Amino acid sequence: MTADSRQNTRRALLASVGLAAAAGGGWWALKHQAGAPSNSAKSVGEPLPSAFWTKQFDTLAGPALALSSLQGRPLLLNFWATWCPPCVKEMPELDRFHREFSGQGWNVLGLAIDSPTPVKGFLTKKPVGFQIGLAGFGGTELAEELGNTAGGLPFTVVIDAQGGIRQRKMGPTHFDELAGWAQNLSA
Repeated sequence: MTADSRQNTRRALLASVGLAAAAGGGWWALKHQAGAPSNSAKSVGEPLPSAFWTKQFDTLAGPALALSSLQGRPLLLNFWATWCPPCVKEMPELDRFHREFSGQGWNVLGLAIDSPTPVKGFLTKKPVGFQIGLAGFGGTELAEELGNTAGGLPFTVVIDAQGGIRQRKMGPTHFDELAGWAQNLSA
């Protein structure tokens, strides 16, 4: 084997190792951010950003919604938009969770990453029982602070009664998943 062919073989081997490492790292990041809930084994939730409870959002009903009014109870926080098909599809699941778990102390809040007119139109056709805040496109910054580094929707966060982040999920949720999170939190 010539020196050139050994060098080419070495380069090919290093390139293969590099590609395998990159693929493994990408798989790990996808599993740990995009779909896998976090903090499921912790007894104490990850702290919220320091200014979280000071934020306020406009509502369709008129008065602003202060996050501080939701403090002290578990909170299911969902970032969504009317133009996002998976967001629209999961709304009945979130509404069912609200109906079945609000009596157990849960708050549910949908933060619309959208403008008021399409949100109003959507909620006229498909009303929900839980609160909707109008976060606008600035809501993506709050979602990022809560762990949505990919910037996708829908994005759901579970916050415990002590104000700790207990679950995160990028992508649509369903009732059984939400109910499981609630039961794990109360266990």
